Amino acid sequence: MATTIMDALFQRTLEDLIKQSRLNLIPEPTFLSRSLDEIRKELRATDLQTKSIALRKLCYLSSLYHVDMSWASFHCIECMSSSSFAIKRIGYVSASQSFDEGTPVLLLATHQLRKDMMSSSVFDSGLALGCFSLMANGDLAKDLCNEVFALLGSSKVLVRKRAIGVTVRLFEKYPDAVRVCFKRLVESLESSDSEVLSGAVSVFCELARKDPASYLPLAPEFYKVLVGSRNNWVLIKILKVFARLVSLEPRLAKRVVEPVCEVMRRTGAKSLVFECVRMVLSSLSEFESAVRLALEKVREFLQDDDPNLKYLGLHALSIAAEKHLWAVLENKEVVTKSLSSEDVNIKREALRLVMAMVSEDNIVEISQVLLNYALKSDPEFCNEILGSILSTCSRNLYEIVIDFDWYVSLLGEMATVFHCQKGEEIEKQLVDIGMRVKDARPELVRIARGLLIDPALLGNLSLHRILSAAAWVSGEYLEFSKSPFELVEALLQPRTDMLPPSIRAIYLQSVFKVLIFVASSNFMERDLNSVSFHQSSAIPGETSKGESIINLLNLVESSVTPLLGSPDVEVLERARNVVGLVELIRNEMSIQEQNEELGFLKLVNLLNDAVSEDLGPVSWNAPDRVSLPDGLILRDNLKELDAVLGGIELPSSSPFSVGVGSLFGEKTDATSSDSRVIEDLEVTNESNESTSLLSEHRRRHGLYYLPSEKSTNGAYDYPPANDPKSEEAGTSGDADDLVKLATQSFVSKKRPSNAKLRPVVVKLDEVDAVPVEQKRAESNDNLLSDAIREILSAGEAARGIAGANTFPPEESKENSRPIKSSSRKGKHRSHHRKEKDSSHSGKQERDREGNSRSRRHGDGRRTRERAGDSASVMAVATIVPDFLLE
Repeated sequence: MATTIMDALFQRTLEDLIKQSRLNLIPEPTFLSRSLDEIRKELRATDLQTKSIALRKLCYLSSLYHVDMSWASFHCIECMSSSSFAIKRIGYVSASQSFDEGTPVLLLATHQLRKDMMSSSVFDSGLALGCFSLMANGDLAKDLCNEVFALLGSSKVLVRKRAIGVTVRLFEKYPDAVRVCFKRLVESLESSDSEVLSGAVSVFCELARKDPASYLPLAPEFYKVLVGSRNNWVLIKILKVFARLVSLEPRLAKRVVEPVCEVMRRTGAKSLVFECVRMVLSSLSEFESAVRLALEKVREFLQDDDPNLKYLGLHALSIAAEKHLWAVLENKEVVTKSLSSEDVNIKREALRLVMAMVSEDNIVEISQVLLNYALKSDPEFCNEILGSILSTCSRNLYEIVIDFDWYVSLLGEMATVFHCQKGEEIEKQLVDIGMRVKDARPELVRIARGLLIDPALLGNLSLHRILSAAAWVSGEYLEFSKSPFELVEALLQPRTDMLPPSIRAIYLQSVFKVLIFVASSNFMERDLNSVSFHQSSAIPGETSKGESIINLLNLVESSVTPLLGSPDVEVLERARNVVGLVELIRNEMSIQEQNEELGFLKLVNLLNDAVSEDLGPVSWNAPDRVSLPDGLILRDNLKELDAVLGGIELPSSSPFSVGVGSLFGEKTDATSSDSRVIEDLEVTNESNESTSLLSEHRRRHGLYYLPSEKSTNGAYDYPPANDPKSEEAGTSGDADDLVKLATQSFVSKKRPSNAKLRPVVVKLDEVDAVPVEQKRAESNDNLLSDAIREILSAGEAARGIAGANTFPPEESKENSRPIKSSSRKGKHRSHHRKEKDSSHSGKQERDREGNSRSRRHGDGRRTRERAGDSASVMAVATIVPDFLLE
């Protein structure tokens, strides 16, 4: 006992721990280790005051340094059971911070939570309810369902409000609780206390977010709140609920449109006005007067100097753009001027609106204006602009693109933007256009050539994917190339060593296609006694046609041979194919016999037919149509191979090994740097013949070479691609010039009669889009929806027996007492008479089923009574189609 007293007397408080952590006298790991050892020792004490201080310190370390405190869960339960509120509060706070659904000692907290929930102290009940909402699982929710039900009827506003908030977690973990608690939750919508009403509306707003159809019968109760409440927060939440319900029941829109407009006229709260505007533009867009009123409020937001309100105005316009594009066009000046705002969120919303106004008539002008503006924007917004242009132009298979030659040129310009980070998307579109639009292939090859010979692109890692597409396009559509020899020189320029292996493999494959093309087009017309070629195929400046093919083969051989030692499988395979083809061509050039020539021509023609077959787009679901062979079992993974190949290591001398060994006799890593690969290749290139050939090539074609001198930091200097600091053309001007250009672009223009027709875009038979996987609803959500529908259908049966149709008439909005409608047509009365007997019998069967479920909850008689009450919860809540018939 003396030891405990002494420990408590000299125990460090939380303030002492915080001071020590801020002084940084010892390293952080040492500080944490010592502090945790101290806390563990204090938690073993028998004094709850000492334990509570230790838990406070542990909570601080957990929140700040992410220290695991699950090992102290039992000590949290001990403090929760204290009679002192200060210690109890620490126990509940630490439990809320560390407990979850799977905490082993959670079962021990059931009795304590029940005791504190039913306590006469408002603060004890609040602690228990708050902790329950954070850590409740299915078993705990089932055990404490009756206590939550009792607190829903509490006369203490604070307790009742907290109990209402807990029902969201309660229904989520234990859907059968709906049959017990739902009635009192609905009754809370009629409460005169604003806090209780706000809590109930918030709960229904959250529940309706997952499954709004289940709460459609509660529309009359929600309507009373809409017309009777003056609390802005309650109205915002109830508008969110109606926005979801209106989409399910269009007739409900006629009832709520006038109250929503009335709220929008009278309120001065900007948040409530915006919520009304959003509901009108998204769910009540068929009512022209309401839309006009909403757009007036939007203009007020746009003209306000507050950037927050301006952002809300732009966001509201983006909602209206889907159905009311004219509203965006009316505010095009404000929208375009917002592109130069300092607020990045405003710029993004303005960019979305600008792209919403794009059509096939103005796509060229707007894209050029935005591209010029991107050149002088910050890197992040520059890529936002490029991404918007790419996504808009490629929408629905380029439906707004008429001139594909222009669009391909635009993609080439994007590739040279200094801050461009959209290499992957540009690559996809270059390849996709090549496969879909045959008329665009000549221009596509021309743009690809310009990208390949631009040395600045090789130094930008984010643009390597674009070079991959350019190399593929150049090799795939080689027949549109003006000079295949020049293409080979661009594909094999020395700086391509900096490209990743996957892209170098594509370069080599294109070189392979060029060799096949040259061989097939020249050897067929070759004179048997001398090597002669078409004048158009010779390298410019060469007088001897025979030397042109020899120089080409020498260039290919000297550049590709070093790659035979590449550790990458794809590069190695394609390098061997290219070198093998070069050897075949050399052998053919030295053979004069007719029969040998015919055999080579046959081989070349077969290769040419194989690589020249036109490729088309492939559907995303094409693999799903391939039937699996009988007996083939596809595994989700290949873990079974670990048992078979676990002890096998690849030999270090294998040229295919990655990260194990290389041909140079030393181990290499799969992620080795580009500089290491370049150094290895430079060592291999030191042969006399290769050096002389490259020197001659550098002398004649200096265009493709960069200075070999390195900068002070050891890296090569590369000219920037359209550096905005050095580019003056197309980037001058301010926001007014941007508005002027864009405003002119939005004007509809009549297409000239001699305009170029849109080329054919290949489309697949099925939907040519990426399938979107629909997220399946969780089982608990389905159970909750079923329980809600059962309760509300029981209320419908009760209403059917009574024969009452309730809805507050517009002339007496304050009167919440249900009235009987007399304007219903005869066919509706007869319809309800026919269903009366079946509804009554169904109600009796559901009542019996509900009572049998209640017996399993414990507290037999009381629970059965509550379940019986909940079965008649909707005696005052009618089904929507009934009151909409008035």
